[in-house]
Parts: sequence; C-alpha cells; structure tokens
Amino acid sequence: MKKIGIIGAGFVGQACAKLFIQAGYQVMLSNSRDKKSLYSVASSLGCQIGSQQEAIEFSDLILVAIPFINYTLLPKDLLSKKIIIDTMNYYPDRDGHFEQLDNHQITTSELVAQHLDQSKIVKAFNAILAKDIVKDAKPDDKTDRRALPVAGNDMPSKQIIFNLLEQVGFDYIDTGDLSQSWRFERAKPAYCVPLNRDQLFEALAKASKEEELPHNSWK
Repeated sequence: MKKIGIIGAGFVGQACAKLFIQAGYQVMLSNSRDKKSLYSVASSLGCQIGSQQEAIEFSDLILVAIPFINYTLLPKDLLSKKIIIDTMNYYPDRDGHFEQLDNHQITTSELVAQHLDQSKIVKAFNAILAKDIVKDAKPDDKTDRRALPVAGNDMPSKQIIFNLLEQVGFDYIDTGDLSQSWRFERAKPAYCVPLNRDQLFEALAKASKEEELPHNSWK
C-alpha cells in the first residue's frame, strides 16, 4: 500500500504527509475547503492535493486528522472497505461533551467505527504531538526508537499499520482492540510522551479510566 490519502490538512495531517513522503509513499492531502487553498502546502511538502473524494479514491490507506467533533461528517459510503488510521482525540473544551466518553462507556475510536461501520479503523498517530512526528522518526536507525501505541479490531489491518510505522521510523505496541484505545487517549500516561517500547508498556499499564493527567501536561 503505497498511496495514502489524508483527510485534514492541519499540523498533524501535514506532518504525517511529510513523514510518509520521506519514506517513499505517494500522498494526497485534502481539507474541508477548496483544494486550491492547499497549493502552497503541497509545494512545500511535495504532495498531491485533492478534494476529500479525490483523496479517498486515490488512496490505498486513509489517515484522518480532523477535530473529533467532525467525525460524523466523514463519508461512510466513500470510505467503505477502506483502512482508516484514526488520529483524532477528544477535547471537551473544543468538541463539546460526549456523555458516553465522559462516563468511559466507549472509546473515541469505537464511536468512529460505529459511524464508519464498513471500514477498518486503526487507532494510531494520535499519541504524538504534530511537532514530533517527523523529528522523532528514525527510519535508518532501529535502536531505541520511539514507540507508538496502536489499537484495532482487525488484525490484518493493524499489521499494515505496524509495517507502515516500522518503515517511517517508529516502534509500536499493539494494545488490543479499539475498546483498549482509551489507554492512550488524551490525559493518559502514554499520551504524547516520547517513550521507547519498554517505557510505553509501563505507561499503558499505569493508565486508569478515571484518572487524568493535568491538562496540557503532555506538552
């Protein structure tokens, strides 16, 4: 899978585009506005640009990097049968409150999977700050790499993401299915902290559904 479509052209989307291009992938970036608004970005990154539909049709794999509040705007039919990398995080101050999330009844990615019920959702690239995505990647050095957590219900889809992470320069830990992705959501010990595999194992194990780190402590 060498073609990646990115929905969302903010800091995370642009950083991932740069990372993937450096690793030899073809990338098409899209946003919610006219693709002409991305010409300068495309020029600096060396990526292609398109509408959301064009990015989906272009790609073997889709990375979604939009505010969580907008996840229901993702087109179910167009994304059917696609593997989706879900990088979204729930910030109540920005997204408003979701009772199911506040009560720990469900994870953000499980909600995404309910909406995109014909797609394969893999949670990844959410627990790293945009500024660290390119900086912390070590594609040519596999010693003491930063590790990123991954969750998903479909193992073949997860394996594709594991391979992607290895190629772009990260180790990874499979945390299980999407119901376990709360362990590396916002305000948990593994969230956006640079950790190697052993350290990430420890951070994931320390996570508690009820306890949150102070806001922005991960920055």
